[in-house]
Amino acid sequence: QVQLVESGGGLVQAGGSLGLSCAASPSQRAFFTYGMGWFRQTPGKEREFVAAIDYTFATDYRDSVKGRFSISRDNAKNTTYLQMNSLRPEDTAVYYCAADDLVVLVSRPPKYWGQGTQVTVSS
Repeated sequence: QVQLVESGGGLVQAGGSLGLSCAASPSQRAFFTYGMGWFRQTPGKEREFVAAIDYTFATDYRDSVKGRFSISRDNAKNTTYLQMNSLRPEDTAVYYCAADDLVVLVSRPPKYWGQGTQVTVSS
């Protein structure tokens, strides 16, 4: 099992940047054995995949954030990051950190979730 705590959300103007962090506290296995991901959700909509990084550091992104967002991880710090640049009002959402065994897949809901952090992009 692993506990996840997000930080770094806030209010930013369109075109600006924001960085999110997700601190993990695994209880049974080392952090590097988990795939990590970021999802987001707006009111009335389903939670959607944003980005993922697996245990080999391979990354995946939803099309609308490619070239603007960057996911990374620091296994020594048990932390995953999401750097968001060129933000748009449509990026406004609650962002959730997620973890699963080895890899986070778009097609399979991750086992572990953080509590979420609000990102608001003003126009």
